[in-house]
Amino acid sequence: MKKEITLYSDGSSLGNPGPGGYGGILEFRGKRKEYCGADAHTTNNRMELMGVIAGLRLLKEPCKVEVISDSSYVVKAINEWLEGWIKKSFKKVKNIDLWEAYIEAATQHEVRGTWVRGHNGHPENERCDELARDEAERIKASL
Repeated sequence: MKKEITLYSDGSSLGNPGPGGYGGILEFRGKRKEYCGADAHTTNNRMELMGVIAGLRLLKEPCKVEVISDSSYVVKAINEWLEGWIKKSFKKVKNIDLWEAYIEAATQHEVRGTWVRGHNGHPENERCDELARDEAERIKASL
């Protein structure tokens, strides 16, 4: 039986495009692992998606993963749009490189997206937002 993992994720961009960051939390049976990363020249949607990809890449075995994000772009793509995009060879889709990376990272897992309202007091979403903003600020300061 596959482990059930909750992946909380958020992305941030200071300018669109601009310096950006992502933050995430993997949770399994009360244990948590935080992760984050940044890009000097990116968009908010790219960072939202990178947060999910980075979390999936940390998993060492096939899992059932609930992705909890305040990005309707990421959640709707995972739950509704991705299959159609693949059938149409990603015609007119932005961030193809990252969607291909997502597919590669998600292949062995059962992934489902759940949307939560951002900046609404959800503790894990707020923490992911903080990690993402800190990374964006950190990389901005290094430029």
